[in-house]
Amino acid sequence: MRLLVFQHIDCEHPGMLRTFLEEDAVAWDAVELDQGETIPDLDPYDALWVMGGPMDVWEEEAHPWLIPEKQAIRTWVRDLGRPFLGICLGHQLLADALGGCCGPQRPPEIGICDVELTDAGSEDPIFAGMPRRQRCLQWHSVQVEVLPEESVVLASSSICRVQAMRVGPNAWSLQYHVEVEPDTVDNWAVIPAYRSALDATLGPGAVDEMREQATRRMIEFNRNTRQLYQNFRRASGL
Repeated sequence: MRLLVFQHIDCEHPGMLRTFLEEDAVAWDAVELDQGETIPDLDPYDALWVMGGPMDVWEEEAHPWLIPEKQAIRTWVRDLGRPFLGICLGHQLLADALGGCCGPQRPPEIGICDVELTDAGSEDPIFAGMPRRQRCLQWHSVQVEVLPEESVVLASSSICRVQAMRVGPNAWSLQYHVEVEPDTVDNWAVIPAYRSALDATLGPGAVDEMREQATRRMIEFNRNTRQLYQNFRRASGL
């Protein structure tokens, strides 16, 4: 297996998922699109992961690299039919690239929150062996409002209907974060857009409480992440 990863800011990498890739000796290449790195030839790769970032899917004028990124996602999922996993911004980009629509999340969903699998999610191989209700880290101000064609909602929360989806037989995406590590909250809290959204939603100083809650849940987070990673590989035949 050879994996291609699209990143949009240095600190939003595959996180804990890197541990599992290393354990399985999976070779992977990251493209830091926000730093001007170009998308390589897709042919040598078996799977594509698209990570999070502070920009919005519609900010193509400010971030013109979003245009070729969306085209690459369309090519990967629709034309090549290869395994895809999107997280947060990657979830929104999958929807947007394939004809769906994203809009503001009101209120923003930030903190340690519950998501619940739908009936379809409970039966989907990506969530095999995982609890129907899961605690996870959320940090988003945008949501998927209109699903692309051939989509199934796999998980929802009380304020965000599309927490996870599958598009066709080969593409999965999550609005919430599964890649969390012990230093994730601190690393993301220094990003101005993330910190201002956090303070506006939960109040000044909320980062300390969020860090504490994440630390208490870290073993649970990582256990679910490992299961999801293994499920992705099995469901993708990788």
